[in-house]
Amino acid sequence: MTHTPTPVEILAVGEPMLEFNSDADGALEDAESFAVGYGGDTSNFLVAAARSGARTGYVTRVGDDAFGTVLTRLWEREGVDTAHVTREAGGRTGIYFIARGPAGHGFTYYRADSPASRLAPADVPEQAVAEARLLHVTGITQAISTSACDAAFHAMAVARAHGTLVTYDPNHRPALWSQERARAVILRSLELCDIALPNLDEGRMLTGEQSPQAVLRALSARGPRVVVLKLGEEGAMVAEDGETTHVPPHPVSAVDASGAGDAFDGAFAARLVAEDTPVEAARYAAVAAALTTTGHGAVRPIPERRTVLRHLPAPHEPSVSTAGG
Repeated sequence: MTHTPTPVEILAVGEPMLEFNSDADGALEDAESFAVGYGGDTSNFLVAAARSGARTGYVTRVGDDAFGTVLTRLWEREGVDTAHVTREAGGRTGIYFIARGPAGHGFTYYRADSPASRLAPADVPEQAVAEARLLHVTGITQAISTSACDAAFHAMAVARAHGTLVTYDPNHRPALWSQERARAVILRSLELCDIALPNLDEGRMLTGEQSPQAVLRALSARGPRVVVLKLGEEGAMVAEDGETTHVPPHPVSAVDASGAGDAFDGAFAARLVAEDTPVEAARYAAVAAALTTTGHGAVRPIPERRTVLRHLPAPHEPSVSTAGG
């Protein structure tokens, strides 16, 4: 008797990379050893969603090199479906290095001409997108190449046609594209998504507004049903149906913020498909993201659901205001 595979709940389209994090503070040229980890915003997102209990799957391309093998093994361990991961013959999977100093983290990328940069609309598994409950897309995927940008837009169009929820994180990286192109692509993506997940700096860049409340109003006017504005140490704000709710931060002793935004997105998405409201999902995600900052690397510290639940405060009356307030 054959069994039809269970469709994944959450799909993401994007670029994974292998991470080399310096073991000691200082300039990259002075580093003598590195801890090997995992990166790429959509890969981090999927691991976070999987650790919070969701069935996840990845649409990406990696090389048939050792780094592609390491990443594939990661997804298999984490329960991320790899049916739509293409191993490209002769491809060189992207990598990056992290150095830490007084000014924070410095990132050095070797991703040019990576297999993921050759993502194209033909790589989008339309049936899988249609069967999923949620599709996640980010600005990094759109920035790495024109064909990857086309793939992201095609995936969103398929999702919208089939009623699959679309979450979108601008994840703006100025080094990857011009601000003019970034604004145009991101603003169009906000019109196509159901839930937007920007941080405050991105919101200010996109809208020209400064206060979180004004940013939320301007972004909500672009079309998303829900906007979750990530405020770092100040928590998050959720705008939905004309109301704004502040989600308080979870206090921790942070040592490395790498991937915290991705962890927030993944935890948030996992709770959405588990039928939490956006505010409930954001409260959970704020705790998951905070816990992620207590260890080094983007993936290793991402907490399992049971750990998040131990730290999740008891429900309380939220701080709500009208969007016009």
